[in-house]
Amino acid sequence: MGEFIGKSGSVTDVYRGINRLLRKIPGRLAIATVVGNALFSFVTGVSIASAAAFSRIAYPEMKRFGYHRGFALGSIAGSSCLGMLIPPSVLMIVWGILTEQSIGQLFAAGVFPGLLLAALFILYVFGFALIKPEAVGIGTDAERAASQADYEDEDQVSTGQFFISLIGIILVIVAVLGGIWFGIFTPTEGAGAGALIGLALALIKGMKFREVIDSILSVGRTSAPILLLLVTAALYSRTLAMTGMANAIEGLFMGSGMAPWMIITVMVLVWFALGMIIDSISIMLLTAAIFAPIAVKIGYDPIAFAIIGIIAIEAGLLTPPFGLLVYTVKSSIQEIDPNINVLTIFRSSTPFWIIMLVAMVIIATFPEIATYLPRILFG
Repeated sequence: MGEFIGKSGSVTDVYRGINRLLRKIPGRLAIATVVGNALFSFVTGVSIASAAAFSRIAYPEMKRFGYHRGFALGSIAGSSCLGMLIPPSVLMIVWGILTEQSIGQLFAAGVFPGLLLAALFILYVFGFALIKPEAVGIGTDAERAASQADYEDEDQVSTGQFFISLIGIILVIVAVLGGIWFGIFTPTEGAGAGALIGLALALIKGMKFREVIDSILSVGRTSAPILLLLVTAALYSRTLAMTGMANAIEGLFMGSGMAPWMIITVMVLVWFALGMIIDSISIMLLTAAIFAPIAVKIGYDPIAFAIIGIIAIEAGLLTPPFGLLVYTVKSSIQEIDPNINVLTIFRSSTPFWIIMLVAMVIIATFPEIATYLPRILFG
């Protein structure tokens, strides 16, 4: 589903359309990137795909308008984290399998936290644009030239194409998530329905047969390693149970005398440390089956804890020295701007990392943000 929609050009149309709607707002390109990432997250479920797509779509536009390069790339890397929080998310599927939780409930739980995180990102971008307008190109020669060019070429983005793409993406979101939440079909069947609608949208947008085949092959290359990891994770979990290792780790935490919030803090620090060296799915495979039962025993709602864990694992992908999202952005813009270095992207994405910490604290303090929608939909 994500491959069809991503390669159809719909994401580019929606991004440029949002950009035009926000013309009078400071930092509009960065805000459009956050909003575009939030919409794209509803159809892809993979942060790295979001980072790669918006590096190629948003960065050239920001560069043309005179944005500070680090701020532009930091906003792309930071907002791409929404891909794993807003459903349908690969991490939520993996978490649900490992902890035997309802994937539909996890999908529902990610909506409000995802929108909260997107809102916090937008507030940061807007505030930064007001404090340092030169960082978003305001008043620069590049901004004046680009604005004049856009004014002279109002048909740069067809209104019809924008609405076709936007309606198509919204239709996918409503059909897939609505069908899962209201019990019309299972998550697996929902994936099939979403892929069919995504294919129809891609064909309407003019996708060629060769591109359809390429998308299917790309999905195979992405899915095969994940399926292999799930098999090995099941073996890993069974080994932990048979050897008593999981019980030993649980006993270590429970017998430490630490307050519940301190135990959660230690778990988050572990996720951050692992995020420096391995990818998010591998982190979850290693830790979810151990940490989730401990969180329940110390009084945390399992759904809210899952959302906290997913945000923490995603934040780890912005953490140096091996933050995968940063390296994805760097590799995606290599041909556009080969002189940019990863330290600049890491430094500029740090505020987004801090905002994710704030979101985790908010959800831990008010778990109803994550649990309200699952309770309404599933009882």
